[in-house]
Amino acid sequence: MGFAIAGALALAVGIGIGRFAFTPILPMMQKDHGLTLRLAGLLASVNYVGYFIGAFSAIWIRLTTVTVLRISLVAVVVLTSAMGLTHYPAAWLLLRGFAGIASAWILIFSSAYILEQLASLGESRLGGVVFSGVGFGTALAGAFCLLVLTLEWSADQAWLVAGVIALAIALCCWPGFRNATHARTVAKSSASPLRLRSHLLVITCYGVLGFGYIIPATFLPAMAKQVMPDPAIFGWAWPIFGGTAFVSTLLAGRLSAFLSNRLIWALSHGVMAIGVAVPVWLPGMAGIVISAICVGGTFVVATMTGLQEGRTQTPEHASRLIAAMTAAFAIGQICGPLLVSAVAGMHNGMEALLVGACILLLMSAVALVPGLQRARTSEKGIGN
Repeated sequence: MGFAIAGALALAVGIGIGRFAFTPILPMMQKDHGLTLRLAGLLASVNYVGYFIGAFSAIWIRLTTVTVLRISLVAVVVLTSAMGLTHYPAAWLLLRGFAGIASAWILIFSSAYILEQLASLGESRLGGVVFSGVGFGTALAGAFCLLVLTLEWSADQAWLVAGVIALAIALCCWPGFRNATHARTVAKSSASPLRLRSHLLVITCYGVLGFGYIIPATFLPAMAKQVMPDPAIFGWAWPIFGGTAFVSTLLAGRLSAFLSNRLIWALSHGVMAIGVAVPVWLPGMAGIVISAICVGGTFVVATMTGLQEGRTQTPEHASRLIAAMTAAFAIGQICGPLLVSAVAGMHNGMEALLVGACILLLMSAVALVPGLQRARTSEKGIGN
């Protein structure tokens, strides 16, 4: 359980705060600094460009796991806090870009190391605890920003306190990786080389996940603010998103005892598709809340089961395949906010984009289904 908790806290810092603190702070930046939707889309995209660079570079990094993780945790704390110390868009772009690199390293190296340790201990079911850290960090950031909105603090203060929260969590998980002194998993000489072509389906579907969830995950509070200007009401959108992510991931960890990772992954895409498009079909705060529940309740589950599926398919090359999947995920994330910026001035542009994301998620859910039986057999074969 100690490994799982350390992994959860690391993901809370890297993903819950390092990446997603921007989402609930965005409405405050719009109010305090006149941040436009177009610039918000660019800030989100540059973060995901950094995420892509981090994912791609992880394939070649030869530093020990503990070194990479500790550098990344410190970087998230510093880069998050620094967002509140400058008002220059160019500086914001640089800070969000480097934060994306650090977030990717935390996800890849912590998940690969922790999942490997849990598998060796026969405790793979605790994977849900590990990935619940994303929901925990997201919900914590959302609840904190709700408090900030109520107290009428500035966006700058919000960023600084978010950095302090990230520091506190990082210090808690710091000792959990002290034994992770070996380099990341390297294929044995007797193992066949990794051929990414044979894993294109999972890589592509994981990329669709990145595109499908990122629009509501980036702009949900801003969308809620347009519908309901009262911060005491629209501020709840992100805590609901993070809270459902936390609970659903714990439940999915137990569900994996009965269903394959692949089936849970496919079902998550189906539910997420509904959540992405529901604000189009049901305008108003009700649609926003349903979207927060559906997308928040599935995006971490899909992330977890997708990465577990990757480790299952090629345990001897787990880190490299996870890095390739994360790079595809990052490409999807980059495209989402860029398209939001492109359609910002178009009539019904956002609605069309949400419907398109919904269709892609449904297609990926169907594409994952034919391999279900093979996935179950593979999982049993390695004792997952």
